[in-house]
Amino acid sequence: MKEILRTNDPVLLSALQAALAEADIEPLVFDAYTSIAEGSLGVLPRRLMVADEDAWRADSILRALRSEAGE
Repeated sequence: MKEILRTNDPVLLSALQAALAEADIEPLVFDAYTSIAEGSLGVLPRRLMVADEDAWRADSILRALRSEAGE
């Protein structure tokens, strides 16, 4: 598994999960429950993970998504 995103932004996380699913890449969110239990301080970001063989495609999708958003 490879981490492609670490964020506290639920909108970005959700958008990337949807984009990856459209590309037949199964993302896993790590630390989601820990992040929720921690509260709204933003100390523990969620991590989006993909299989090693999907990492380059997932990274490409993330870059395209950020480009569209103007980041």
